[in-house]
Amino acid sequence: MRTTDLSRIDPSRHLLIAGPTASGKSSLAMAVAQVQGGIIVNADALQIWSCWRVLTARPDIKDEATAPHRLYGHVDPGCSYSVGDWLRDVEPLLNQRLIIAGGTGLYLSALTRGLAYVPPTPPEYRDESDRILARDDGLAQLVGELDERTRERIDTRNPVRVQRAWEVWRATGRGLSEWQADTPPPLVDETQSQRLVLQADRDWLADRIATRFAQMVQSGALAEARHMQPFWDPAQQWARAIGAPELMAHLAGKLDLETATERAIIATRQYAKSQRIWFRGRMRDWQAWPVGPQN
Repeated sequence: MRTTDLSRIDPSRHLLIAGPTASGKSSLAMAVAQVQGGIIVNADALQIWSCWRVLTARPDIKDEATAPHRLYGHVDPGCSYSVGDWLRDVEPLLNQRLIIAGGTGLYLSALTRGLAYVPPTPPEYRDESDRILARDDGLAQLVGELDERTRERIDTRNPVRVQRAWEVWRATGRGLSEWQADTPPPLVDETQSQRLVLQADRDWLADRIATRFAQMVQSGALAEARHMQPFWDPAQQWARAIGAPELMAHLAGKLDLETATERAIIATRQYAKSQRIWFRGRMRDWQAWPVGPQN
């Protein structure tokens, strides 16, 4: 099967394209849109930020003029944005044929399986959890205070997940897993969509990641970082763009550009690995779509 062979893609249904970073999701989405029509919708939590076009490999201006795109770069730095916000933004678009492409597994899982309502937590609980997490044994302490059911279900090595679960438990008295059990129907069920997961050889993908990031630096990623340097705060959501901390460290004189680039490439490869783990574990029922030089 060739990556660009669209004969197996059903034009009458929404198309969902998942895959690790640099695997070619945007290219496939563009090819489908040009041949079959449809609106390309972003499902990447890093590409929502208005401040990062080059660094997050958002579609360029030419691509956006060729086919309609939605939910790219539509959130300003300093705003908060959640998977629930993304679902609310997608819902009004569903009366048209959508080509939803991205690497954020949580977005795609919530779209196709439903998302439970979890109430927002007061900021004082975030402040308290930040103080605990800053300690040497902080993560272990937060994990130990979770309810048993939640502790068994979440990745207890992930500080972001643990912190969120702890704050919900403290603020509501109900465990995160209990809230998640009350899940409404999905926005897009299996009858309404075709679901693809791009699968690539690890070495081929690693080479693409390295080449692409070097091109990003030459094509404007460093300029984007320099523009955002006065506002830099690693705790902000927009600051989680892969490669941003390394470029900021270079601009601050802590790393030379070559070292910053090497470290950013390593971080991107690690991110791709975590994406593949998510897809293998939670999207086993999606259709495998091989990509790479042999396809």
